[in-house]
Amino acid sequence: MSRPTIELQQLTKIFRSGTSALTVLKEVDLAIESGESVAILGPSGSGKSTLLALIARLDRPTSGQVLLDGAPIQDRSESELALHRRHQIGFVFQSFQLLTNMTARENVRLPLELIEAPDPEKRAAELLALVGLEDRGHHYPAQLSGGEQQRVALARAFAAEPPILLADEPTGNLDRHTGSRILEVMVQLRQHFESTLVLVTHDTAVAQLADRRLYLIEGKLLDDEQSAKEMLGPVR
Repeated sequence: MSRPTIELQQLTKIFRSGTSALTVLKEVDLAIESGESVAILGPSGSGKSTLLALIARLDRPTSGQVLLDGAPIQDRSESELALHRRHQIGFVFQSFQLLTNMTARENVRLPLELIEAPDPEKRAAELLALVGLEDRGHHYPAQLSGGEQQRVALARAFAAEPPILLADEPTGNLDRHTGSRILEVMVQLRQHFESTLVLVTHDTAVAQLADRRLYLIEGKLLDDEQSAKEMLGPVR
């Protein structure tokens, strides 16, 4: 049996401030298979974004470990981790995180240049075409609608054809209609590139697109909706 693409073992994260301590994640165990899509639901402040940051090794756990393709990543150097993220992980954020002084095409071209991909200009244009923005590549983020900015962000996230995509409330800043269109594009791209998806959201409608739904409540990861409701009430 092959190892999971993503595996979390007893993952705990505690934030400390003076004598105070806030436990955000409590001994979380999770295994995600290659090509699987998993949605993690929870209210704002439940630790969903922290969980993604730990998977990407943008933050360090207090205890426990993260394994990617069966290998623990906690002992890797920062340069090794940066290289790993550049080639292996795509990110989609609620706030788009586009570089405002670059055009749409330049935003998509940048990660291609960082991995020294052949003909990054042509590839950036192809990726923008995949998200329906072939005629908007010369526009800056301020000249694009929210939905268009998120589509640019999707094209950028898939630039390196990453095996893992991490999406943090990708429709949180969009209206329902635009958000639905963005989700359709994201699902199409994930299937096209055969990426493993970890999506965090507070929206049950968004979570329905995933193969599996989990609930992060009071630092614990639950796989049963009824248990989540009993702890916190319905997850909206």
